[in-house]
Amino acid sequence: MSRNVRRLSFLVLMCLALATQGLATGGSRARLDGADLNGLINAYTVDLDGQGPWHVAGPWSLDLRGGGRKADFSASLSMVRADNPVRQPHTHHVQLTHAKVTPITGGFSVTGAAAITGNGAVAAISGSMIVVEVTGGDAVRHANIRLTFQDGAVVHFGDQPLTGVVQLR
Repeated sequence: MSRNVRRLSFLVLMCLALATQGLATGGSRARLDGADLNGLINAYTVDLDGQGPWHVAGPWSLDLRGGGRKADFSASLSMVRADNPVRQPHTHHVQLTHAKVTPITGGFSVTGAAAITGNGAVAAISGSMIVVEVTGGDAVRHANIRLTFQDGAVVHFGDQPLTGVVQLR
């Protein structure tokens, strides 16, 4: 391959890379408006109380609105002890409405005070802040999700992100 062809190929690749940087540069919020994403959380907490970690799993969905500046997020999570014969299964529904969207490297984050239930009743930790991060790469723009609980919810979910996947459509 000649030197000029290699240079031209490199230039084309660089132009494509710069054109698809997307939300990380703040330049493509409008492309996200109306985007509907969903997937699955499937993670383990650390041992928060000496009785073993929890396995946390369930579907989630995220709808971007307002030019990509706001989002609605919901997750239906089941929790069960991972390493304890006393499994203690229970459920949580987590919901953010009109939460703030912020660009981050490789994607965006959604932050707000979450409505949280425990087995269908309002949980004492409802109103805790959560951070939802959706990231990806050059092949799959939205590939990963990280759900991090803050405030009072840390006691139950821990302060480490619960990870999952964005389903491709």
